[in-house]
Amino acid sequence: MSTVPSPAAAPLLEVRHLRVEFPTRHGTLLALDDISFSISPGEVLGVVGESGAGKSLTGAAIIGLLEPPGRIAAGEIRLEGERIDHLPYEKLRAIRGRKIGAIFQDPLTSLNPLYTIGRQLTETIQTHLPVSADEARRRAIRLLQETGIPAAEQRIDQYPHQFSGGMRQRVVIALALAAEPKLIVADEPTTALDVSIQAQIISLLKRLCKEHGAAVMLVTHDMGVIAETCDRVAVMYAGRIAEIGPVHDVINAPAHPYTVGLMGSIPAMDEDRERLAQIEGSMPRLTSIPSGCAFNPRCPRVMNRCRRERPELMAAGATRAACWLVEPEGARADNAAAGDAR
Repeated sequence: MSTVPSPAAAPLLEVRHLRVEFPTRHGTLLALDDISFSISPGEVLGVVGESGAGKSLTGAAIIGLLEPPGRIAAGEIRLEGERIDHLPYEKLRAIRGRKIGAIFQDPLTSLNPLYTIGRQLTETIQTHLPVSADEARRRAIRLLQETGIPAAEQRIDQYPHQFSGGMRQRVVIALALAAEPKLIVADEPTTALDVSIQAQIISLLKRLCKEHGAAVMLVTHDMGVIAETCDRVAVMYAGRIAEIGPVHDVINAPAHPYTVGLMGSIPAMDEDRERLAQIEGSMPRLTSIPSGCAFNPRCPRVMNRCRRERPELMAAGATRAACWLVEPEGARADNAAAGDAR
């Protein structure tokens, strides 16, 4: 695992109070609600949660690829200190290629089937870097070699359909790194691959980003991938961050009941259990997110306050969790007294 950057290092990416909405005929749906986090240079931040938690939407908002009518309604996104969420499309497109690379779940969505992979790589390189066609081709071959494509000098002139799924994803990683970006947003990069290939791709992504000095936001539902790859992890639930902190602490000493449930659903090699733990119920729809803490209908430790008031992220040991259970004792007593007075 890479070394966690010094806390003194200025964040490469800052997301502050991000709110994403989807206007509909029946009202406005709130998809992301007050999301805040940062990623330092060279750091790998994992974003994990069930389907519908808002993981991919967070990544799409950062790279400027929200599907209409989705829109950023509040908050800001800063890359290297500069705000990028309000930029015109063409300026954001230039940043997306040059400073932010993207890796998606299905490599076929990132590759044009009509062009050779060499043409796609060299065009990306020449669009963002001041190099000649010959130099761009040399760089493209070098990237394919780095990503483990055998006989890269010959295969550079082949088309996407001539590659296996795992090899196509290696090409997509090469494409994402082509313009030497500062940030890689990887959205479920191994889900479409065989299990035997997944570990290779994750190891490759981790190594290359470290060598190229890129920070990574890794979106996944797989805690095994998070444990092997990330420095920190943000656990999302119903459009909000439930817990965030160093990956070792979140996995081994989770503070939020939802995180506890996620960890309990992972099979352990050293335990003999007939059944895995499971979280009762399901993620709420955007049209019916409960008041208070959104997890309260499924939480085994729910209190009356959880149904009334929504907790913000609070210090919980080495992590931060949005849960009233981790509120400091003094504040908890004061709030209980205030509640009794009401």
